[in-house]
Amino acid sequence: QIQFADDMQEFTKFPTKTGRRSLSRSISQSSTDSYSSAASYTDSSDDEVSPREKQQTNSKGSSNFCVKNIKQAEFGRREIEIAEQDMSALISLRKRAQGEKPLAGAKIVGCTHITAQTAVLIETLCALGAQCRWSACNIYSTQNEVAAALAEAGVAVFAWKGESEDDFWWCIDRCVNVDGWQANMILDDGGDLTHWVYKKYPNVFKKIRGIVEESVTGVHRLYQLSKAGKLCVPAMNVNDSVTKQKFDNLYCCRESILDGLKRTTDVMFGGKQVVVCGYGEVGKGCCAALKALGAIVYVTEIDPICALQACMDGFRVVKLSEVIRQVDVVITCTGNKNVVTREHLDRMKNSCIVCNMGHSNTEIDVTSLRTPELTWERVRSQVDHVIWPDGKRVVLLAEGRLLNLSCSTVPTFVLSITATTQALALIELYNAPEGRYKQDVYLLPKKMDEYVASLHLPSFDAHLTELTDDQAKYLGLNKNGPFKPNYY
Repeated sequence: QIQFADDMQEFTKFPTKTGRRSLSRSISQSSTDSYSSAASYTDSSDDEVSPREKQQTNSKGSSNFCVKNIKQAEFGRREIEIAEQDMSALISLRKRAQGEKPLAGAKIVGCTHITAQTAVLIETLCALGAQCRWSACNIYSTQNEVAAALAEAGVAVFAWKGESEDDFWWCIDRCVNVDGWQANMILDDGGDLTHWVYKKYPNVFKKIRGIVEESVTGVHRLYQLSKAGKLCVPAMNVNDSVTKQKFDNLYCCRESILDGLKRTTDVMFGGKQVVVCGYGEVGKGCCAALKALGAIVYVTEIDPICALQACMDGFRVVKLSEVIRQVDVVITCTGNKNVVTREHLDRMKNSCIVCNMGHSNTEIDVTSLRTPELTWERVRSQVDHVIWPDGKRVVLLAEGRLLNLSCSTVPTFVLSITATTQALALIELYNAPEGRYKQDVYLLPKKMDEYVASLHLPSFDAHLTELTDDQAKYLGLNKNGPFKPNYY
């Protein structure tokens, strides 16, 4: 039985964060404009007929789904089984709790990237008793074979790689607007599903028991609703949990930045001059990886604390304009907009590589490059050469969208950590007694963060040291945790 003794209190309210990331982005900008395409073995152009126009049924005769090709289900199932091998903690949670069915009666509508790893999460929620309807949070991130496997297993999934913007909202609406089925929980990534339900189906929104949001953009939208007094349900900010920030953002990007750059450009990093814009958790991971391969790394920062950390880690902190003429690679990871402008792009050296590791495509001013005097040449998948009149070329990756999910993949193990956190947050919100959570945004308690971490330790054959009673009394801690204060 999953219990967090003495910690089933109200989640610590997390103060609104402002400053670095814009809070006013449009609903569609974070998803239909953000090109976050996980690697898929099926191409979105293999069939020109829109899935919306196809009549498909799974082996059980159900047509309650819309995917690219249901015949790819067997291949997708193998992908999911491979992902399960490196998501042992989530599978462990599934085995521990499926007897109790803590999500029995839960009707979860979800909007996330649909990959083999998120499929493991979806099937875990179903094993714990939930009914799920799912759409993709990004028009390019869906693995078609995985969506087919979920549909074959009976999940009402509406997603395919290469959706149009109209398709994107149609898929979300098909998940929400169902006769005889009304969602009572939301799992979101980016906030589009939440805002669609809020604006289009206010009566459904009022009956939602809890929202779990994992992205910075979606969390900011929730805080906006809360600040305006329009958030009428409790919401969980998973993005700022320790297990999300310290692992997904830092360690995941430390490995996937190299993967994405190598697959697209075959670049050798030794001796290359690289500027990383932003030294948050993502920036720290990128810099550590690049430094390890012998690159000369510069950092740009607006925050003096992050800038000082970069200095102490051995990186030179500069303004982008000071090094833009000499660097070989420019990487953005600030979450801001117009970090790299047309002026910067005009001053770059020939063959400079430009890419983004931030949440959306707002960091690089790609729109300014779509002018008559510049020529675009697609040299391989997700790699464009933008050619100036004098022959200079800038290598633009994924059209300025999220590099790792557009051009490679992300480590399954890290996604297990995030997925386990999401599952526990849904369980807690759904089973919380009335009055525990008010109409506000809450941060995951450290006890639950530590539980997620503990589930992943057996993968490394790690053995925790236990406090003695005397030591615990000396530190003022419970022997079983939490060991971190809520403000950590």
